[in-house]
Amino acid sequence: MQDDVWSPPSVLLTVDLVILTLRESRLHVLLVERGEDPFRGMLALPGGFLNHDGEEILDAAHRELSEETALAAGWVHLEQLAVYGGTGRDPRGRVVSVAHLAIAPGLPDPVAGTDATAAAWVPAEAVLSGEVELAFDHRRIAADGIEHARTKLEFSSLGTAFCAEEFTIAELQQVYEAVWGTELDTRNFYRKVQAAKGFIVPAGTDRRTTGGRPARLYRAGPKTVLFPPLIRPVPSTAAEDTREEEE
Repeated sequence: MQDDVWSPPSVLLTVDLVILTLRESRLHVLLVERGEDPFRGMLALPGGFLNHDGEEILDAAHRELSEETALAAGWVHLEQLAVYGGTGRDPRGRVVSVAHLAIAPGLPDPVAGTDATAAAWVPAEAVLSGEVELAFDHRRIAADGIEHARTKLEFSSLGTAFCAEEFTIAELQQVYEAVWGTELDTRNFYRKVQAAKGFIVPAGTDRRTTGGRPARLYRAGPKTVLFPPLIRPVPSTAAEDTREEEE
């Protein structure tokens, strides 16, 4: 009995980009308005298909970043986030997306490129809550990227990248509150930051803040991995649910 001849399935490959930055002390995600079907006119993450079978995936990600938002490759460092390949995620057929993540401070206003009619920074909480509806499964991809960024702040020195060269611990706390989306106890945050040896180091100068008391300035330290890590506080609602279950 002759075996059936196998033929490869028809699968298309795309790249999607989760670009995060802080604007006005709030975490924002970069979105574009789709200029073509499917989901024409809806907001989505920047991204698109590979140009040809010889194009590297990372090159395609940088190209799409430029084409849809006019942000140059030098503005952001892209790293692979995850692969999304659900059978029904794209009405055009079986499409697998290699999502990339970038977290950078002070990114400029985006300008819509050739593949999008508009591009803008949108508050992350509006995406997570569903207030802003996204095309495809991009809300899930964006949520995964935001969660990854929040985790990186727990275990790495990424938070200092959002600060000026010299900063106060209060300014660093504002970064953590913006990315984590929660208020932090000032004394507890100060204690945890100081316990993470090499995370920050004194700048050797003081700056007077509003109110008259001098605030000590710091710089980013030599350590990129935090030990002990700065673990996020458990949301109060989750804590209350846990207590109710125990009762």
